[in-house]
Amino acid sequence: MIPGGGQPNMQQLLQQAQKMQQDLAAAQEELARTEVDGSAGGGLVKATVNGSGELRGLVIDPKAVDPEDTETLADLVVAAVQAANENAQQLQQEKLGPLAQGLGGGGVPGLPF
Repeated sequence: MIPGGGQPNMQQLLQQAQKMQQDLAAAQEELARTEVDGSAGGGLVKATVNGSGELRGLVIDPKAVDPEDTETLADLVVAAVQAANENAQQLQQEKLGPLAQGLGGGGVPGLPF
């Protein structure tokens, strides 16, 4: 409701919407630059993703490499990437969640919340 029963100031609403859009774009850029790690097998495999979930690096400890058992290594890689992506999603929630709520609480299309 508008105090006093008047009409909303459209110019003010547009300015607020533009500010939220700019804040959202800035937060998305920050996420793209931020790297998040995940690991599996007690640190034998470490994956690094950016805040958008893009895989940026993978480190495999030589102890995890067994030519007779490549399935376990593959499972560790998948688990490390999943852990890193979960951490990236949590970071997205922290950075973009308040902005999405400011846009009506419906979330932001294309983002997992």
